[in-house]
Amino acid sequence: MLSGFVIGYAYDDRWSRGLSTRHFFKRRLIRLHPMVVLGAVLGMITFLAAGSTRWDGTEVGFPWVMLALVLGMLMIPVPVGCGADVRGNGEMFPLNGPTWSLFFEYIGNILYALLLRRLPTRWLLMLTLLLGAGLSTIAIRDGALGVGWTLAEGGFWGGLVRMLFPYCMGMLMARLHSRMPSCTAAARPLLMGFLLPALLIVAVAIVPLAEADAPAWHNGLFEAACIIFLFPSIVWFSARFGNTESTAPMRFLGNLSYPLYAVHYPFMYLFYIPIIGGSVTHIQQVWPAALLTVGASLLVAWLAMHFYDQPLRRWMMRRWG
Repeated sequence: MLSGFVIGYAYDDRWSRGLSTRHFFKRRLIRLHPMVVLGAVLGMITFLAAGSTRWDGTEVGFPWVMLALVLGMLMIPVPVGCGADVRGNGEMFPLNGPTWSLFFEYIGNILYALLLRRLPTRWLLMLTLLLGAGLSTIAIRDGALGVGWTLAEGGFWGGLVRMLFPYCMGMLMARLHSRMPSCTAAARPLLMGFLLPALLIVAVAIVPLAEADAPAWHNGLFEAACIIFLFPSIVWFSARFGNTESTAPMRFLGNLSYPLYAVHYPFMYLFYIPIIGGSVTHIQQVWPAALLTVGASLLVAWLAMHFYDQPLRRWMMRRWG
């Protein structure tokens, strides 16, 4: 949803000023792909450091790990059951699982440049409503909105809907936001634009799943409601009530968010190993490892942002942008 909002907010008015589709694609690759490559490399390093074994304990040959690395860096999904499926659970990108969402975001960028940006607002609204109905159907059917990370069992089409609804919703909000007068003068930007949305996200994250004997669709309905109603509200509040008083810290957090997303999961794989292996069975046993995982992820994300991503993107923009 943030991606759709940012794309619409940053690019909608550039097309009339001469932005070409080729230049748009080039800018998006420069923005996103350096961290895709680094995330795959970190995933390979942590996988080898953990013993190069699948979740079921079987060993994985080094050539398969290298193939998974190349596919991950090129943003090519790993077919289910292929030797490059080094985790053994069917992930599209087994060295850095969250890359699946970036894969769909690439598709969203392509659809935006070729089609979505051309839609009148009322048509974009109709498309968003249809996609919301599809997303709700998937969530209620499955009891959760966990589709998209694997190509198995229709995962590609489910993941496409999972990406397109919030992406189009974000675009729609960007259009509406640009047409409305600023409301920040009477607002408290730190409270309304950051703290309140952050607290809402925390509140949603700590809501427990329904009891085991409850119908599975209860959880799916809750997740669909959050994505269709609550998350757009959070994005809208943040966009409408932010202002320059909080620019510096918000800019830092915004700059850090994508590197953090791109590098955190290789450390999560290490965190999961004793849990999946059965040697850790209670939350009290994992607090030190949990804090270390969070700290390492933040540190590596900051180092990647400061010494790799930003310098490389500046160089690429000067050379090709």
